[in-house]
Amino acid sequence: MKNKLKKNIINKAEISWFAPLCNGDDQFLGTHDPRYKSNWKNTSRIVKTVDKLGFNNILCPSSFQVGQDTMTFASAIAPFLKNINLLTAIRSGEIHPPMLARAISTLDHILKGKLTLNIISSNLPGELLESKKRYQRSKEVIEILKQCWNNEFIDFEGEYYKIHLPTEPVKPYQQNGGPLLYFGGYSSSGMNLCAEHCDVYLMWPDTENNIKNLINQMKIKAKAHNREINFGLRIHVIVRETENEAKAYAKKIISKLNILKGEKIRNRALDSKSLGVNRQSLLREKSDKEFFAEDNLWTGIGIGRSGCGAALVGNPDQIVTKIKKYMKMGIKAFIFSGYPHENEANLFAKYILPKIKTISLPKLYNKIPIKTPLTPLGKGKRK
Repeated sequence: MKNKLKKNIINKAEISWFAPLCNGDDQFLGTHDPRYKSNWKNTSRIVKTVDKLGFNNILCPSSFQVGQDTMTFASAIAPFLKNINLLTAIRSGEIHPPMLARAISTLDHILKGKLTLNIISSNLPGELLESKKRYQRSKEVIEILKQCWNNEFIDFEGEYYKIHLPTEPVKPYQQNGGPLLYFGGYSSSGMNLCAEHCDVYLMWPDTENNIKNLINQMKIKAKAHNREINFGLRIHVIVRETENEAKAYAKKIISKLNILKGEKIRNRALDSKSLGVNRQSLLREKSDKEFFAEDNLWTGIGIGRSGCGAALVGNPDQIVTKIKKYMKMGIKAFIFSGYPHENEANLFAKYILPKIKTISLPKLYNKIPIKTPLTPLGKGKRK
């Protein structure tokens, strides 16, 4: 399987878009135009558009403070989709693992295997766990899910969960190890968890050198578990026919942003004090007066939002060149977005998608039902 994966994935990448479930859409950062409100009508339209445009996957994020419930939305939109996968966010600890496994299984069968999962390890509303404890809980959730997918019985004793149950009610459509797991985290505990159990390590924007260093670190950690993982980048994008037009639009979307209001927006998120968010702030602080950290990497987005705080900005050739640089580093999954999301998805599909060879990662892993008895893969053995 390892050689087959390498052969099929050379010069190809999974190109995904973002579903603004958490009030993350607008024409101007820091404003709330009712036209872009996070509701079923608006967000479902964006997902349907992205499906028709030819993207491989779409991230359905999770937030407690604003927006819609992720699993409910994913289940509702699933019957409308023809081609695209759903990268559905799961907050570890939010749902009791066997019930979470049942929800995942139901959604996976509705989607006929076009389900991927974004594992989130943040604090839940009203709690304040230290980093190591949060990642320990996430690790236990993942290990229980893998037992659900690979074994006939859950036999688990951990710090947070002690579960002994049959797994028949929670078998997913994807019987070859269950849905792919995407994970982002910068602490040592988070990186170790991804290296041991997950399939795609998601990074936020950074300089090319810093991204290379992270990839090298993760390769070493994964090798220690006799594993190989893929790498992903979550980043915004502004592409126009000319570089000047792209830069002008970048300035436009922050032109109505009050700096104090932007700080309030950033601090609203449960993960606003995380190491990843801090790295985004440092990247912005080291940028030039126009907020560029390096060629075509603009950090102005982070003035008015938490989390992913930078965008690729330029003409089509510049954006494609930057993407292909990332691909040569080893990045095989991209999650793009822009403001407003539907308009920018159309522009990206017009200027960029035809120039990138794309691939669906679940198809790459042959994640289809099989009729022969399953052989347990064990912890983190997916290649």
